[in-house]
Amino acid sequence: MKLDLICVGRLKERHWREAADEYRTRITPYARLSVTEVADRDVTADEQRALSAEAGDVLRAIAPSAYVVALDIEGTSRSSEAFAAWLSGLGLAGRSHVAFVVGGAAGLHPDVLARADERLSLGAMTLPHQFARVVLLEQLYRAFRIMRGEPYHR
Repeated sequence: MKLDLICVGRLKERHWREAADEYRTRITPYARLSVTEVADRDVTADEQRALSAEAGDVLRAIAPSAYVVALDIEGTSRSSEAFAAWLSGLGLAGRSHVAFVVGGAAGLHPDVLARADERLSLGAMTLPHQFARVVLLEQLYRAFRIMRGEPYHR
């Protein structure tokens, strides 16, 4: 399976980078993973203009053949087991290239949400985008362990 993470903004703090790197390393035996970071914009002056600029970068980063999943608080929420089953189902359905999009501080522009094949929620609480990226990576790793029947997910 090929996974793309398209993320608005960089992981500026060392602890976020280290956590993300750890899960990227753990995912490597299970899938090809690429991470693309697009520049985040200052949303304080003009949020819509910033979101629009970010959207352009995000949309250019999405591979045309990818099944696109946007992280969105309004999206579908799944347990870890259901997430693993869903991810496995995508592969079985021939959708072996999945792009996950993680927005920045102001979320994702409607154009990005419109491009998404699906929206995924990590829960009802608002998470900082750096933390959301780490949580997504951890859940992807957990999903592969569950799909293979390997210990970890308890």
